[in-house]
Amino acid sequence: MNNDAQLIDATLSGQSAAFGQLVTRYQDRLYHALTHLLGSAEDAQDVAQDAFVQAFVKLDSFRGDSAFYTWLYRIAFNMAMSRRRRQKPTASVEETKETIGLEPIDNQAAPDARLLDAERASQVREALAQLSEEHRAVLVLREMDGQPYEAIAEVLELPLGTVRSRLHRARLQMREQLESVLREEMKELS
Repeated sequence: MNNDAQLIDATLSGQSAAFGQLVTRYQDRLYHALTHLLGSAEDAQDVAQDAFVQAFVKLDSFRGDSAFYTWLYRIAFNMAMSRRRRQKPTASVEETKETIGLEPIDNQAAPDARLLDAERASQVREALAQLSEEHRAVLVLREMDGQPYEAIAEVLELPLGTVRSRLHRARLQMREQLESVLREEMKELS
């Protein structure tokens, strides 16, 4: 069994190992999207796990109108937004960076290049954290998860035009924030 529909049918007929294959197929993708959305690796892991449990419990309600991942992501997105509303904001960007732990290290790069890359990644995360939830969600789905506009509209239950508009605004806000950071760096160097 290699397609989602077959795995779903097998799960619904009592072969719970088939759902395990769906989890294996989508856990990393969902976790990474949630990490960017929530800003915390631990929260992303918790929400992803809860989303898979909820998907398993509600699998019989999956109509197949959309891709399984889109349906799963919608469940996870709703859980993530509920979690964000219940939590207080993170104390600092540095604390968030330590919690996420997403500093890719290229063993081939020079130390100063790694530091510059880490600083840029931190700046992007900081700018992303400054966006509203609605803009962050659209930007994460499109730019980090690579979702097409139609899937984003379906996941967020928005009209396609609203998705495009929010994505445009989110990109503009990110650009403004990153340009502001760059200007500050240039002042410090002068």
